Amino acid sequence: MKKTAFSLVLLLGLAAASCAPGNSNQGSTPAAATGAEATATATLNIRYIDLDSVGTHYNLAKDFREMTLRAVSKLENAQQSKAAEIQRFGQQIEDKAKNNGYISQTTYEADVAKFNKMQQDAQVYLSNLQRSSEQELAAQQQQLNDSIESFIKSYNAQKGYDAILYKAAGAYFNPALDITQEVIDGLNARYNKVADDK
Repeated sequence: MKKTAFSLVLLLGLAAASCAPGNSNQGSTPAAATGAEATATATLNIRYIDLDSVGTHYNLAKDFREMTLRAVSKLENAQQSKAAEIQRFGQQIEDKAKNNGYISQTTYEADVAKFNKMQQDAQVYLSNLQRSSEQELAAQQQQLNDSIESFIKSYNAQKGYDAILYKAAGAYFNPALDITQEVIDGLNARYNKVADDK
């Protein structure tokens, strides 16, 4: 009976030892998986680009920035011009009313109606101009994105990387994996500046 109890204790001890987290039998499976994962990770050929730098140094992006600044300036000038025109006409109405320049209430009301119409027309004009500028900006952004994406695809066809990531997609990348300057140089080499529409 003592021999059976001792055998039972020994078996339970072995069973407990084989289930323990530090057991070498169990440890070999995760170690093997970790080794396989490490091998898979080591064979991945990944690079990254800093999109902010591309936007700063790519000539197409620079040209689009200049066009955007011109569009903003055009909108601001139009707003100031329309505001000044409306203000001048409003001042004329006020001066004429103070100096009894209106021969009838009807002519005064006609000028006030004209003033109100000028405000409405200016608002519609400026709204259309702003919408047109926003559409142009969206088209430029799409063209810029397409250009960068197209270049990266052809660039990667030559290089054969498994992935090219944007730097903003991660918290840290080894600086040795940075191909930003190569991408900027390639983009600028194939960029043909389009004549400005003035």
